[in-house]
Amino acid sequence: MSRMHQFDEEVFRAIRAEDLEWKPFAAYPPAARLAVLVGDPQQPGPYVIRVRVPAGTRMMPHKHPEDRIYTVMSGVFYIGLGEQFDESRLTAYATGTVIVLPGDQPHFHWAKSGDYIAQVTAIGPLGMNYIHPDDDPRAQKSV
Repeated sequence: MSRMHQFDEEVFRAIRAEDLEWKPFAAYPPAARLAVLVGDPQQPGPYVIRVRVPAGTRMMPHKHPEDRIYTVMSGVFYIGLGEQFDESRLTAYATGTVIVLPGDQPHFHWAKSGDYIAQVTAIGPLGMNYIHPDDDPRAQKSV
């Protein structure tokens, strides 16, 4: 009997950190990068991505429609809950921490103490909606 596999999960393979293809993502601040490891985040179904955020970068309050599981791969991941960026609401999570973020939970990030990489596992499609439209990099006009 044949078994049905998830998209992009039908053959054995290993994904090495040095082989990741880091790309800009329109919904992220310009310096942040995203690498797709498994699946297609733009389509329905499971996906795994990594997000690399350089020191000092803030990801302003936003929410995702999908439930997400974050794993801190390197650095310190600062996340706060709420619709306003508030440094006092940030909590620092060290490498190896797993964070469960329910869909539609407003939150914000800051690479406060240096670069970090977080891995995101979720069921797509990936969505990202900024609480304040002016914070959305997709809305920035080029000069």
